[in-house]
Amino acid sequence: MTVKPFCRKCLIDSLDEDEFIRSLKNYISDYPKDKRCCELEYKKRIEVCKSCEHLSMGMCSLCGCYVELRALKINTFCPDITDKWNE
Repeated sequence: MTVKPFCRKCLIDSLDEDEFIRSLKNYISDYPKDKRCCELEYKKRIEVCKSCEHLSMGMCSLCGCYVELRALKINTFCPDITDKWNE
């Protein structure tokens, strides 16, 4: 089954939840290796996010990103003023 890419024009209530989750997971797994941080750094970032007061349903309430996507990418940073990933 082919999963349609996430449409930025769609509203959440018009999306199939399972399909949306699959789309996010596919995006993460298909993200280019040369644009990812190393696995150890990714896991460290996720652990920091999991204990953060700004995490809500997989999203950062400061910037609105999905933390698993932001944490994956090279040259990204924690949007908190203290940049918790680098503490």
